[in-house]
Amino acid sequence: MTSSTTPSPSATVLGLGGCLDYETVWDSQVMTDLARDHRIGADDLVRGEMIASERDLVRSILSFVRDGVGGERAVSSHDVVEAVASRHERRVTLGGSSVRAALAMSAVGVPSTLHLVAEDDNVRALLPPDVEYICSRDGDAINPHLIMQFPAGARVELADGTAIESPRANRLIYVCDPPNREMALADELGDLLAGAQVFLVSGFNSMTDQPLLVRRMRDLRAAMNRLPEGATVVFEDAGYHVPGFERIVIDALADRVDVYGMNEDELQAYVGRKVDLLDPEDVASALRRVRTIVTAPTLVVHTQHWALAHGDAAATMTAALEGGIDMASARYLHGDGLDIGRLASVREVPRQSAGEQFAGGLADVLGAEVSCVAARELVTDAPTTIGLGDAFVGGLVASLATGVADGRSS
Repeated sequence: MTSSTTPSPSATVLGLGGCLDYETVWDSQVMTDLARDHRIGADDLVRGEMIASERDLVRSILSFVRDGVGGERAVSSHDVVEAVASRHERRVTLGGSSVRAALAMSAVGVPSTLHLVAEDDNVRALLPPDVEYICSRDGDAINPHLIMQFPAGARVELADGTAIESPRANRLIYVCDPPNREMALADELGDLLAGAQVFLVSGFNSMTDQPLLVRRMRDLRAAMNRLPEGATVVFEDAGYHVPGFERIVIDALADRVDVYGMNEDELQAYVGRKVDLLDPEDVASALRRVRTIVTAPTLVVHTQHWALAHGDAAATMTAALEGGIDMASARYLHGDGLDIGRLASVREVPRQSAGEQFAGGLADVLGAEVSCVAARELVTDAPTTIGLGDAFVGGLVASLATGVADGRSS
């Protein structure tokens, strides 16, 4: 690992932000106490946009838990994050889509180079040796993100005597992070991209200043002009802290992105409604709607039931989809214990029958413009839901990078 301005050449560059996470252990009693402390009843539950107080944060968490939905929100002060995080058992880990993707890749022997916007002793200690990095910020400055992971059946009693119960496991992210909000780009990014064959772009969802976001898009495009001919650019979407900013990013990068990825929550946000993920006609309708917004050659959507690629080159993405599903499956079962052996063992796990039925039905509806792979049938008493999308991206990028290195089509 190095933060020098001349990192070793890497075929895979992952960016653009990174962070520390407070990974909390779910505790229904703590959340019940918080609901009562703040006199929060069923009518008070709202996800919110900008979280301005501890009460707002608790209301938001419980609203997501009630619906079993994952998401990300901005918080006005890190003190608000600390107030709730301090009530839970927690551990400090590395976070951010690109960083978690790099960790998953490293666990199975695929090196990479990160672009970071902040670092500290935790970052330097926790990044593995085969993950090099550059950083756009001088000096240490990191505010941990609050990660709430809740299980299916999580039950919280509210102050009005009612209770909520989560229909499924999921994770939430709450952020007050100036470096990621500013997303400064390192001067040496262009030099790094000059040797890249795969470039992952993520992290702009944290930005809240529109003129600054526009400038960052201009600077990123300039750096991307250094990419070699034939390099693959993968963009991974996320929950934007300012609604509408996703359109600025899409419009700025659409002609430079080869693979545009998102999860089921982001898919539903684009279409503005709940999508039945096991109904081929409903998903096909949602894809057609998203394709009027996202014009990248290939759209990738990854969910709890399946992962798909949509576009003219969809058929070439099957191996990458499988790589993403298997990496995410291994993380779901083993968390940070993911390694090559456990990744190999997950490939022996049968696929979901409902997912396979859906994949066949979707192929009947969309034909050759789609490739869909069913998720694994995973059973564990201690699932990891934090970082599953990031692990999927790591598996997909690793498959693309390996294919490039081996001279094979992905």
